[in-house]
Amino acid sequence: MYQIGWFSTGRGKGSRDLLTVAHESTRQGKLEATISFVFCSRELGDAPGSDQFIELVKSYEIPLVCFSSRKFKRQMKVDSPDEWRLAYDRVVMERLEGFHHDLCILAGYMLVVGSEMCRQYKMVNLHPAAPGGPKGTWQEVIWQLIEEKARSTGAMMHLVTPELDQGPPVAYCTLSLRGEPFDRHWKEIKGLSVEQIKSRQGEENALFKLIRQHGVVREHPLVISTINAFSQGHVRIEGETVVDRVGRPIAGYDLTEEIDRLVE
Repeated sequence: MYQIGWFSTGRGKGSRDLLTVAHESTRQGKLEATISFVFCSRELGDAPGSDQFIELVKSYEIPLVCFSSRKFKRQMKVDSPDEWRLAYDRVVMERLEGFHHDLCILAGYMLVVGSEMCRQYKMVNLHPAAPGGPKGTWQEVIWQLIEEKARSTGAMMHLVTPELDQGPPVAYCTLSLRGEPFDRHWKEIKGLSVEQIKSRQGEENALFKLIRQHGVVREHPLVISTINAFSQGHVRIEGETVVDRVGRPIAGYDLTEEIDRLVE
């Protein structure tokens, strides 16, 4: 059975929901893989959100490894982020020795992974934008889409590299931001700057909420479909290159049609 390593900081509900979807998919046979371990970069007592995540993992009886990055960083007493991250990753890899994993999923993992771990582990990360789209958090992505009057967006799983959100796309889906129900909301903000929208409505703006709604419903099935694409051999990672079934380099595996069917 194809085996997955799951990395998360477990900060909020989104992290818990992603794990729940993956766990239920394995239980129901929708995911052709098993989660061999969950790694959490927080420990019990670090924060209420991560405490809930840790208890959720335990309830699923998935092997769990916790190691607080906050505590480790304080103990290191160094100014260079590269220095403590490298040291932290080395301890993480030591603690994960003995766990088999064909692929590692970063789902709400709030740390930048260093070069050593990127070389040793095949890791992919969920990003709430299509290839070539905005970088940053999902909030930052949506504001950039509105500012650029973007005609489309999407979500992708990309290869993890030491450069944040810069790894090549592994799998992705896209969606149009034009037509109904989007057009009337674009008209509502015509002539307004992003700063004006933020100051007047913020994240309660109808277009902002609509983009988020259409994006987030695709993220969960994208994670599952990406894992299945790996387990079925449709896509794989060779070094820092994403290739298809016959070994040809690709700019990501397009799962748009499959995701559209799943969210209908």
